[in-house]
Amino acid sequence: MWYAIIAEDTPDSLEKRLQSRPEHLNRLQSLQNAGRLLLAGPFPAIDSNDPGTNGYSGSLIVAEFNTLDEAKEWANNDPFTISGVYQQVTVKPFRKTLP
Repeated sequence: MWYAIIAEDTPDSLEKRLQSRPEHLNRLQSLQNAGRLLLAGPFPAIDSNDPGTNGYSGSLIVAEFNTLDEAKEWANNDPFTISGVYQQVTVKPFRKTLP
């Protein structure tokens, strides 16, 4: 089943985000290579594709896991969670309708 991982960044998390990004992307790439990643990306803190020093306010990942608990465990072990980029992470079942 698909699960949405909705994360909210801690204030002033840009430096931590940049430091942890390579490991975070490696985990996402592993999901993609396994055909289990629907989409992933950050929420810019301002209305811009490149928010510069304004950074990001959080992230959205939609990926396939066997159970809600498995999705939560994956999210809890993400480098952004461990390094303190994320202050809150919500994981919910997701039903893709379109496209």
